[in-house]
This record gives sequence, C-alpha cells and structure tokens, in this order.
Amino acid sequence: MHSIQDILSQIHSPSDADKALIKKAYDYAAEAHKDHKRYSGEPYMTHTSSVGYKLAAMGMEPRTICAGLLHDTIEDTPVTSEDIERNFGEEVLFLVEGVTKLSSVRYYGTDRHNESLRKLFVATSQDIRVLIIKLVDRLHNMETLGHVPAEKQQRIARETLEIYVPVAHRLGMGKLRKELEDLAFPYVYPEESKRVADILTKRFSKAEEILERERKILQKRLAEVGLIDFHTSFRVKGRYSLYHKLKRKEWDIDSIYDLLAMRIVVNSVEDCYRSLGIIHELWRPLPQRVKDYIAFPKPNGYQSLHTTVTTQNGNILEIQIRTAQMHRESEFGVASHILYKQTTVTDEPKPSMFGALIPALFRPFTRRATASEDEIEKSVSTPHSQKIPRWISQIGQTYNETENPTSDFVEDAESDFFSNRIFVFTPIGDVVDLPVGATSIDFAYAIHSEVGDHTFGAKVNRKLVQLDTELKNGDIVEIETRKSAKPSPKWLHFAKTSLARRRIKSALETEN
Repeated sequence: MHSIQDILSQIHSPSDADKALIKKAYDYAAEAHKDHKRYSGEPYMTHTSSVGYKLAAMGMEPRTICAGLLHDTIEDTPVTSEDIERNFGEEVLFLVEGVTKLSSVRYYGTDRHNESLRKLFVATSQDIRVLIIKLVDRLHNMETLGHVPAEKQQRIARETLEIYVPVAHRLGMGKLRKELEDLAFPYVYPEESKRVADILTKRFSKAEEILERERKILQKRLAEVGLIDFHTSFRVKGRYSLYHKLKRKEWDIDSIYDLLAMRIVVNSVEDCYRSLGIIHELWRPLPQRVKDYIAFPKPNGYQSLHTTVTTQNGNILEIQIRTAQMHRESEFGVASHILYKQTTVTDEPKPSMFGALIPALFRPFTRRATASEDEIEKSVSTPHSQKIPRWISQIGQTYNETENPTSDFVEDAESDFFSNRIFVFTPIGDVVDLPVGATSIDFAYAIHSEVGDHTFGAKVNRKLVQLDTELKNGDIVEIETRKSAKPSPKWLHFAKTSLARRRIKSALETEN
C-alpha cells in the first residue's frame, strides 16, 4: 500500500495547502474503506492509494489526485455526494461522480457493452480528467487481475483490449497503453501469449545484457563528440504488440526489426537531429527505416525520430530520439498537458510547444464559417475543463444521454475514432485529423455542423475539387459556404464519418 508520503513525494514542490488537501482525501478514503478487502485479501485502500500514486507520478494536479483517492467512495461506501462536496468541493465531487457513473454499468452482452462505452465518452466529454482517472483505475485493476475469480478475468481483460487500450492510444498515452496491452494479453489470448513468450526466450534470452552493452558504446560515442546532457533507456518489444506484428509477418521473427529498442532523450530538437547523425556514423542504418515524426507527428501527437541500425556486434536496434517534452507527451499524452501548478489547481493547462500540430487537443479551431464565433465556442465548452480533445467532445455531442441510440455506437466509434487517421490542414494551418477515406464533407462537419450544412464547394491545395474527393495526408482544405446551400442526399454516399452522416440525415429529415 502506498503511504501519503509516497504520493506527496511524486508531486513537484507541493504547497502546504496541496499537501493538506491530499492528506485529507487519503485519510477520508482510508476511513471509508476500512472494512473493505480486495479479492487478494489486502485492504481496499491498496487500490485507491495506488490510483492516487499513479496520478501523482503522471504529474496530475492535487484535485485530480484527491478524486483518484476518493473515486470508489460514493459507489462502495456510505459516503454521499453531499459528503464529498462538503469536504472537498464541487470540482472534486464532479470528478468522483464522473468516474462513479462509468462504473455503474457492467459489461454483460453487446447492449451493455455499447452503453458503457457511450457513457465513458459522454462523461469524458465534460472533463478529460474523468477518463484519465478511469484509465489509471483500470491499470491497477489489471495489475491485480490474478486475484479476481476466473470467470471474470477474461471479460475484464477483453474489455481492456477492446475499449481502454484504443482510448489510451488515441489520447497518446503510450506508456499506459502498453502496460494495459501486456497485462490483458495472457488472459484474452493465452496460447498466443505463450507462443510469443517462447519465441522471445529463444531469440533473446539475454536481451538486457545485449542492450546494456550497446548502450554503453552509444553513451561513450555521444560524450566523445560533446553531447553530454542526455538520458538513455532501452526495452524489449511488448508482447502484445509483437504478437500483432508476428501475425502480419506470418510469424517470421527475422522480419521484425524493432524487437530491441533504445531511447535517447536530449534537450532540444537540434540535438535530436545531431544525435541521429552521430548514430548513423557509429552504426549502419537500415535502408528506408528512418522516420521523422518530429517534422510530421502521428495523428495522436506522437513526436520522435526513429532509425533502425545494425551495430558492430551484429544486433539490430530501433533507436528513438526525442526531447524531454516529447518524451513526456509520448508517455502520458493528453495527461501531460494537465500540469500541476502551485499557484492554483484550476489554471488552464500549459500549451505544448507542438500544440499547432496536435489535432485541437487543447484549443478550438479557427474557422472560416457562417456560424458565429459565440455559437462555435459554445459547442466545445464544458463546465470544468474546456481544453479537451475535440474528438471526445464530438462523441459527447453526438451520443448524448437522451437523443441518440447506442446500437451503432461501437461501430461508429471504431470507424471514426479508432481507425487509421490522416492529418489535413485549414488554410491558416490548424490541424484536423480524420479517418482514412474522409472527404471534404467530413472535414466541413469536423469543423462545425453549420459549416457542413452550408457547404457549397471545396478547394484542396488551392484547387477546386468535387465534394466526394478523398483527402490525403497533408492536404490543405478550404470550405466555401453559402447561406442558401444545404445538404444533399448524395452526400450520404461519400461521407465517411458517422458525425457527418448523422448531421446530413438530420438536415434532410428536417427539410422533408
């Protein structure tokens, strides 16, 4: 069980008020759960203290940590919402109730599954911290899944792979995603998990020794050329990720080049490219294996330089080079922007230096639209945390509590939000991420429903195109609107996203 000192030690320069608030929440949760046990027989506080500790280690601010400590009190103890609000305030209550709502529906059968997923996104569309707490809660539950009755293990593990892993990936939370994947893998695919483990054991029984030897060679070379302020680490590829690659490669382990990986964290973008040159001078790079995700990030905001090399000892290594900020964003994604600040826990998140390339994670788009700016701002505002990923706010708007059925929710979510993505740009450089195959109509509705409803024409890379033209990665798209323009039934044949299709259908039904 993590102590209050363990949790506070993870927070950078907490104020006395912060310490007092977190300690109060810790003691309150301990008292509320004092008679409760986990399946393992350990005190229930083992779980809540772990959630609080993990949130603190991620750099979350004090009230989110408090909510993590208290997240099961309303559901599992006599504590009421009024008690939480009286002792910890409205904001902590809002977060605790948000997580509680996500726990209120159990996953038995497709309908319940769909309903749970819908509720997860609707709650999250109001405050991103609700989802972050829920993901950390799920991570600790997966770490202790071995103590859960066998009949529940596979259901919980499969739900983790099908729901929480894609969400963590979409939020750019790479560290948490990988942990969830590898924890769930043996329960959902036991035979495949064993096969992957056997392959790794036969191929790299001494992987850490190999990586440590190569790391020392690299560290020495970087220091010789004057690059001193850097950090290195290494890893063996995660088993679940390796499983999917092996399936694609017909289980040929020799065709996979990122089994062993090394990471270099430096101070600046310039040092990233300098390090890349030093590595290529030291070790021979493999053809077509250099990827620049700094100049052009992945759709979830991931940035890094990747290269695959053959060392002098004959080992193939994938090397990732990034700055400290890129590393934090890669590990914690959207959570890395909700930074702890000593002055006040409700400050706006600090914008990333790469914010212009991350698809509207923390700011509304600048739009060329017929809708008023007030109306547009209102469409993405939330009561506690306005700076949430736009794709989540879209789900919250589309699948609210009362208006929309859930029968197509999982299918729509998979096609719209968990599919392969492309980056396209507005004329002033704002980024919109869309599923592969999306058209100008999808782009228009991604900007705002009023823009979509009044689309008259489109330009891609300054050239007029048909509205059904598929967009490509890096396209610059400009939508021309007219008040007299309105959706056409034929738009339904080439609209890719469910958001666009639903809006088009609604407009057509209204007109009829």
